Amino acid sequence: MLLDTAARTGHHGRRWAFPALLGVSLFSGWLLCRGAAADLPNTIARVKPSVVAVGTVEPTRAPQASYMGTGFAVGDGSLVVTNAHVVPPILDSEHREFLAVFSGTGKAARMHPATPVATDLEHDLTLLRIGGKPLPPLTLGDSGSVREGDSAAFTGFPIGMVLGLYPVTQHAIVSSITPIAIPVHSTQELNSNMVRRLQTPFSVFQLDAIAYPGNSGSPLFDPESGKVIGVINAVFVKGTKENALSQPTGISYAIPGNYVRALLRRAGQTR
Repeated sequence: MLLDTAARTGHHGRRWAFPALLGVSLFSGWLLCRGAAADLPNTIARVKPSVVAVGTVEPTRAPQASYMGTGFAVGDGSLVVTNAHVVPPILDSEHREFLAVFSGTGKAARMHPATPVATDLEHDLTLLRIGGKPLPPLTLGDSGSVREGDSAAFTGFPIGMVLGLYPVTQHAIVSSITPIAIPVHSTQELNSNMVRRLQTPFSVFQLDAIAYPGNSGSPLFDPESGKVIGVINAVFVKGTKENALSQPTGISYAIPGNYVRALLRRAGQTR
């Protein structure tokens, strides 16, 4: 049918190939999407061992463990990246509360004591060093090469302890590369966070999948290679970009992964 369409003669005797070329282009795009979707199950299997829950442990509390967000192993496997807002600023030392990450799945989960080693408050990122056996680290991709329309996926713990330690993966596209803060119509709409973001603006990835607060810190990765291109942020960005909205949206955002690379360099890691 496409060949027949391409062979039709126009009003001036010219032969038009545009419909055929369009059909080939759409078919090629479909093949690419289909290929990415076919690779995703294998990629998820490689990514999941590197994804952890981030929280605290308090021996006298019931339950002892409390999940606050998601993180993922990087560098030499003894380092975990998460959002800075996931890490509590104060721990209850009187009741021996300490920061921890939890790897593995379900009843096979392991607890790793964790200590912050570097923080980037401007981009809401924190690097933790964990005890115990190192985890398989994820590889960072080049977030500067990400384009609108690219396919992506993220794995994490969307509702924390409600679903247990069973990571969930969501598939998305990068629907927009957008400033973290936009000018407002009135100074009454400004808050201190928005003023700070407007002074030091940077772009974030907007996604067409819903991320929940427990997803904060989840790796956003390429479905084919598994390379990390961003870090899901379900709270920090919304509090700046969507401040004027009376109701929260289903839009999700991610901090570009190149800021993770800079944080690793600051901590003396080059990976």
